[in-house]
Amino acid sequence: MLPGLTPAGRCLVMGVVNVTPDSFSDGGTWLDPDKAVAHGLELASQGADIVDVGGESTRPGAQRIPVEDELRRVMPVVTALAEAGGWVSIDTMRAEVARRALAAGARMVNDVSGGLADPEMAGVVAEAGVPYVVMHWRGHSADMYGPAVYSDVVAEVRAELGRRLQAVIAAGVDPGNVILDPGLGFAKLAEHNWTLLAHLDQIARPEGYDEPFPVLVAASRKGFLGKLLASSDGRPRSFAGSDDATIAITALAVAAGAWCVRVHMVPGNLDAVRVATRWRAEAVATRSGGDDPPGPPVAGAR
Repeated sequence: MLPGLTPAGRCLVMGVVNVTPDSFSDGGTWLDPDKAVAHGLELASQGADIVDVGGESTRPGAQRIPVEDELRRVMPVVTALAEAGGWVSIDTMRAEVARRALAAGARMVNDVSGGLADPEMAGVVAEAGVPYVVMHWRGHSADMYGPAVYSDVVAEVRAELGRRLQAVIAAGVDPGNVILDPGLGFAKLAEHNWTLLAHLDQIARPEGYDEPFPVLVAASRKGFLGKLLASSDGRPRSFAGSDDATIAITALAVAAGAWCVRVHMVPGNLDAVRVATRWRAEAVATRSGGDDPPGPPVAGAR
């Protein structure tokens, strides 16, 4: 069990607060700090277990911003949400931003680079003793799809996550605090995303590790869903128009053992979590003859 997170007996739901002008689905909507705080509080009131606050867009083609800009965007939001009692995650690749956010009350670090973008990140996480999302990543968003070349995407993601795990653990991060993220859309084409989703059980066990790690699935509104749902003339479905598809992914991810789903819209996804959890519990009970009580998703049990 990760420190500070109340056992929910189900897959957790992480709500997204993008304090950016250019995030792929809602850039600019929550750039004003007061609006971002209100949105974070709304997500929590709708049932989000975690509110993930980020100030740097990682959409395809995005350029890095100065650390001062990232801090200016996220710090008022993190501080206000933490003071209101929210369980806040800081979505950042920078150790300085993580350090400041944790000091202001954030209780988790969600690093899409898995520690590769800033070699000091693992040390900050280790010192704080907080949960750490380590995502599979091959480089910054300016060249999002150039590195999306795989002969076996599952094997290669497992191998690269295994190397990141070794590195962050060597830097002092408690392995019991690590959550893995396959990095859907990051140096992944649509076919790679679908293959990884179909093999979450393998992603939970990266190369070199036998016991499963918790897995975070962040598919919400991503382009591979819009591509699947394209209209007859080939136009991809809009980002917001992919919310129902996101809910479907959430249900399937729970059935596959995901520990948490990261979503833009909480209510429908939380409903999907509850339904899939009940379905999964019945399937487990049926297979075991009713002897084993249903528990949380297997990929989150450490």
